[in-house]
Amino acid sequence: MVSAPAVRPASTEAEETTSAQAAGPASAMPGIGIDLLYLDELDALLQRPWVLGYLYAEAELRHADTLTGERRRDFLAGRFAAKEAVLKVLNCGLFGEVLPRHIEVHRTASGRPDLHLADSARHRSNALGLAGITVTLTHKRDVVLALALGLPKRSLTP
Repeated sequence: MVSAPAVRPASTEAEETTSAQAAGPASAMPGIGIDLLYLDELDALLQRPWVLGYLYAEAELRHADTLTGERRRDFLAGRFAAKEAVLKVLNCGLFGEVLPRHIEVHRTASGRPDLHLADSARHRSNALGLAGITVTLTHKRDVVLALALGLPKRSLTP
């Protein structure tokens, strides 16, 4: 027998909070963010002259300038998807209090993506009580998927 999911009573927008917001930073739960990006969506965004400087850190743009064609496109798409996923962990939108260029995606020697949070991203992460954020990326044909996980400073177990 399958039971129906619990139904929560309707509430006003002002009453809506996430469990992490209600509990406060000292007991922050790990946040999860995911983003799926079609490469043609990125192509459309990059037609706007301000987008590169808004989305990408200087180091990311310098590296992108060393790449050409599809490799450059894949590089920028992966970073954009990762930033979107991280912004979801931080409970922010693309045009919220955290600037996407303050979320810098690097590669470790093994090729694993690694994050550096600067300025507004670091401040927001600290305010949420996160010890860090980890991210993973995958590219398949014309799609990029990023998954980010916020790691709490305090243990989730008592």
